[in-house]
Amino acid sequence: MTAQFRFPRFFVTTPSPCPYLPGRTERKVFTELSGQHAGELNDALGRIGFRRSQSVAYRPSCLDCQACVSVRVVAGEFAPNATQRKLLRRHSDLVVTACKPWTTEEQFALLRRYLASRHPGGGMAEMDEIDFADMIERTPVNTYVVEYREPAEGDRPGRLVGACLTDQQADGLSMVYSFFEPDEGGRHGLGTFIIIDHILRAAAAKLPYVYLGYWVEGSARMQYKVRFQPIERLGAGGWTRFEAPKADQPAAEGSGKIGRFK
Repeated sequence: MTAQFRFPRFFVTTPSPCPYLPGRTERKVFTELSGQHAGELNDALGRIGFRRSQSVAYRPSCLDCQACVSVRVVAGEFAPNATQRKLLRRHSDLVVTACKPWTTEEQFALLRRYLASRHPGGGMAEMDEIDFADMIERTPVNTYVVEYREPAEGDRPGRLVGACLTDQQADGLSMVYSFFEPDEGGRHGLGTFIIIDHILRAAAAKLPYVYLGYWVEGSARMQYKVRFQPIERLGAGGWTRFEAPKADQPAAEGSGKIGRFK
């Protein structure tokens, strides 16, 4: 019996400073996604905690730390709480479109505003147009850029206020990276709304899960992910449901980690 794809070769990055827990280092194990079965391989690796960045699938492989935990929302059982229902009403006028993974100047300008406001010292702060195109367009799997726009004005499309690079996997949606208008004004909670919208759309499509990347115990930046219940975490015994302590004031919303491999 012949396997649909060969067992992949895995590589390990050199240790580097952890972007989430001060004083610690991070290391990743990764493999290339290529060939006609790249999507199937990505699905299989996603179920055991890997994430996609361009044509690479990776997961943390730190020697002395296991704080990064893969999490996914059970879409079919999700019921928005009162705060989340309020956000759904507030942003119900937004026009949502799943676009092919091709970059636009408007998307890049939105990303630059988002990074400058929310992550000015982060690893993506120096991203240029070519880096952005690589992030969006270099994908060997079924990928979309989900755009969130205000209502159209005449013949012109409405203002782009949010976007999410999203992979459609066999068992759900994987939110690779989301960004949104930082000068929110009347658009408070856009990051949360984008996640809720993905969960509801996955449920409507009978896709069981929405993968949110890694929840990092001890990092305030990652605590927003536990607000979407029921949520599962990946451990030694497989996927199990959990509730984590909620931070009083979660840091900027986002989804996943985008790594660069050199």
